[in-house]
Amino acid sequence: MAEQMKDIKRRINSVSSIRQITNAMELVSTSKMRKTRLRLESSRPYYTTVIDNIRELLSYTNFTKTPLTVVRETKSRLYIIISGDRGLAGGYTSNLIRFAEEQIVSDEDYVITVGSKVNEHFNKRGYDIVDKFYGLSEDFTFYDAKHIADIVLDLYKKKSIDQVEIIYTKFQSALSQLPTIQRLLPADFSDFEEEDESNVNTLITFEPSPEVMLDYLVEEYVAISIYAALIESSSSEQASRMQAMKNATENADEMIDSLSMKYNRARQASITQELTEIVSGAEALK
Repeated sequence: MAEQMKDIKRRINSVSSIRQITNAMELVSTSKMRKTRLRLESSRPYYTTVIDNIRELLSYTNFTKTPLTVVRETKSRLYIIISGDRGLAGGYTSNLIRFAEEQIVSDEDYVITVGSKVNEHFNKRGYDIVDKFYGLSEDFTFYDAKHIADIVLDLYKKKSIDQVEIIYTKFQSALSQLPTIQRLLPADFSDFEEEDESNVNTLITFEPSPEVMLDYLVEEYVAISIYAALIESSSSEQASRMQAMKNATENADEMIDSLSMKYNRARQASITQELTEIVSGAEALK
């Protein structure tokens, strides 16, 4: 009986230690998620400015004639797939990888992986990985997104690829994150409403041309879109990890309660047995 009680006590201590870790990880993930959402809010003014400038330029040029917006025959595609570098985040990585495999048209298409988990998966399956990036799931800047954008734009301008898609997890709420795909190139602004050019066409001159300026803005649009995807993915990863650690903590609480009940029952049984032995011994001495 005493050995059984010691074993239960060891299990309670072990689960309690794990609970402390999962509870701490939940709090850390909550803090990181909030900070990442603030980064997204701070980047929106720049994104809005780029979009507004593109919208205005569309009043002066036919965007289907610019190198980065013209739609050409799609022979090869490039997918930028953003995931995490660490586990313990619930179904965050597996859901994204499953979604990405459904979206990729051919295993001969090119891939840029962001995150060690997604790189391991697609590397094992023989995909043509153009480049890989680690450590950007939490520690990244706009310059990291700009670097990825430069690689993509260089391949697109050389016509090594004809279409660029970015696959990431969009943050909807702390309880909901949705794998998403977005086309970056050729840039599609067909849903933009054209500005009224009757009052301003004669007042603005673009150098060297509206088309060149539009392509420059498209390059900025690609970079800021990748940056926004990194932020969304980071927020989603932290939210998924927060929820996973919360569930683990609650499961640990249930296990501790169950083990404590077993320990108390064993302790009561031990006390009862000792009392029985004392009473029996006293009776024997009469």
